[in-house]
Amino acid sequence: MQRIFFGRHYALAVVAIIFVALLAAAGLRSTPGVLMVPWEAAFGWSRQDISFAAAIGIFLFGLTGPFAAAAMQRFGIRATVIAALAMMGLSSTASLFMTQTWQLIATWGVASGIGSGCITSVLSAVIVNRWFVTNRGLVMGLFAASTSTGTLIFIPALSAIAQDHGWQPVVICVAAAMALLIPLVFFLLPEWPSDIGAVPFGADADHPMEVRERANPLKTAFGALGEGLRSRTFWLLSATFFVCGFTTNGLVGTHMIALCHDHGMEAVAAGGLLAIMGFFDLVGTTASGWLTDRVDPRKLLFAYYGLRGLSLIYLPFAHFTFFGLSLFAVFYGLDWIATVPPTLAIANRAFGIKKAPILFGWIAASHQIGAAAAAFFAGASRTATGSYLDSFVTAGFVAVAAAFLALTIGRKGPQTA
Repeated sequence: MQRIFFGRHYALAVVAIIFVALLAAAGLRSTPGVLMVPWEAAFGWSRQDISFAAAIGIFLFGLTGPFAAAAMQRFGIRATVIAALAMMGLSSTASLFMTQTWQLIATWGVASGIGSGCITSVLSAVIVNRWFVTNRGLVMGLFAASTSTGTLIFIPALSAIAQDHGWQPVVICVAAAMALLIPLVFFLLPEWPSDIGAVPFGADADHPMEVRERANPLKTAFGALGEGLRSRTFWLLSATFFVCGFTTNGLVGTHMIALCHDHGMEAVAAGGLLAIMGFFDLVGTTASGWLTDRVDPRKLLFAYYGLRGLSLIYLPFAHFTFFGLSLFAVFYGLDWIATVPPTLAIANRAFGIKKAPILFGWIAASHQIGAAAAAFFAGASRTATGSYLDSFVTAGFVAVAAAFLALTIGRKGPQTA
């Protein structure tokens, strides 16, 4: 019997469930940025030490992606997502008892990085390619926007809790959110449209049955990597996505609140600034998905990286006034994660929709390597010089360079029906 959702195709319910899961994972990944100053005050740890733990988490967040995509093929989406939620919840809870930096690395670096790495753009790509034939760009944009929505919801709230009650209640809220999502995924998330007697959204009634593979996840992941390494498109997408991570969650997501603190802003006000950015990215990334279905994705990437780079170069000269920061928040926020839909569209075109999610996982890994590098080196630079100026300006020029690199990505490639 085909299951429906308020009279609509059940794919819309799947979108809602995955959106919420992605939102929660984004909130967890934002937490070290919120707690950097409270941890510094509570334990006496340097920002370099805390940034190192955050960098480990970001790196594993990206590296887990291709293996998570392969695990979804072998064990199923539902089992993989539930295991990831459990890992994130347990590691957050365990961090309540930490007293040394290695415990910070183990909980908020290793365990949360691997867990959240299963609930990221790779999961989005698998869902989009399984459940949709039309409107893939729009749905991918919506999923990518969930990251900014997580910022919009979590960071101001968590910043207020940390400011009024300390860091432990923040961790408890994050752990509770992960636990509450497990039954939602278990009871309401089918593996395939055919499991509920449906076809993918936008498909004809005679749409062919999906091919279900049970290959070894490690073999599948590394096999896809071997194919990607022989492709110029793969290298160019990885290079530009490295810059994407370097200029977003690694730098701004991890250090923006600490940067604002250096200029006399309270944590709640700084969290509100990130919330404004999150709101505009929700708009910009969803619009990016819509545009990806209609415009050459290379041109979109050129515009996104260029605008982001100019915004980062401008930030240190905004004087941290309300007008200056608001201007930055709007223009930077519009394309924070807007690069995801066009990047996946190019990967689908170049590698086919069957292989694209795993290869996109490896491309996303380069994103998180870039993010990890920015998280660590910005913290190290701040510790050494007392300022974030060099880190933000350098990232801006790197983003402008990536804008021109995006135009060199090949347009043509095989597309699997």
